[in-house]
Amino acid sequence: MKEQNEFLKVYDIQFWRNYLIQMRPYLFFVSGVVGLAGMALTEGFNLVSISSFLTFTALFFSYGFGQAYTDCYQTDTDKLSAPYRPLSKGILKIQDVKFVSLIGLLSVAGILILLNPVNLVLCILAIVGTWTYTVVKKKFWFAGPGYNALILSLMGLMGYMALHRNSVAEAFSMTTVCLGALIFFSYSNFVLIGYLKDITADRATGYQTFPVKFGWNPTVWMGDLALLISSVLYFYLAWDSEIGLILGIIALILGISGQLSVHLVKEKREENAAYAIVTTVRCMVLWLLGVVLTFNPGLWVFGIVFYISFELAMYFRPMHSQI
Repeated sequence: MKEQNEFLKVYDIQFWRNYLIQMRPYLFFVSGVVGLAGMALTEGFNLVSISSFLTFTALFFSYGFGQAYTDCYQTDTDKLSAPYRPLSKGILKIQDVKFVSLIGLLSVAGILILLNPVNLVLCILAIVGTWTYTVVKKKFWFAGPGYNALILSLMGLMGYMALHRNSVAEAFSMTTVCLGALIFFSYSNFVLIGYLKDITADRATGYQTFPVKFGWNPTVWMGDLALLISSVLYFYLAWDSEIGLILGIIALILGISGQLSVHLVKEKREENAAYAIVTTVRCMVLWLLGVVLTFNPGLWVFGIVFYISFELAMYFRPMHSQI
């Protein structure tokens, strides 16, 4: 174990093992399925094409690079709420993590821009959003979840545009708009309920998140609203697909159980939010897989492998009380 301020070097294999922990690989599946859902709406989508492989791979890893970069600005609260993370333990140098993360984000952007130059604007917006997210989270209680969700929604649009060969105007159909809204509200719920696990740390370090400002119950009610809106959007997209309906119903049952768990829990403590937080991310992954399979039912084997891989990654995460 390295002593405080004795940082691992970038050329050290231990740096990369710890950097991977900081990336939260179990959440790669979130940006991966977001990008895949956008890709799946394009005309003639083929998962095994080179352009699809490059797009999916870039967006799959984008969450990790963005998360590690954001963490560089949140070490104050993370030292209290997530002391297991390498940046919190002081074994990774912030400037090194920033550098590696930016190289990763720029590489992702380069691939997406190469496939469609329109993605230049979207990538700039996403990177600037990632850079400024901590300030928004800390100072504006009303904006944190939506701001974060907007960045992720851009990834869905990037996935779509990477394979879209028609005019930009044609990209904004009712279907793509509803998908963007589904990503926005389902991920907003994940972020919002996720803030419950950090109330004490955020309050101690001056973060004006929604739970810090208004408390546990109003946060859960807002989560209820996000779940309701997400459900309506999802079933609009998948109403005529049997597999889509099945996945949607499973996700909705999970979502309701998660919300009920934080409504009915006797002690409103951070650790008692863990199940609800996990169900929000499971709902999102299932819903977006449902969208993929609604428009491309032949990918059901891939969908099963993808979801099982996601659950395995979640199971083996370093600390089960943190996501």
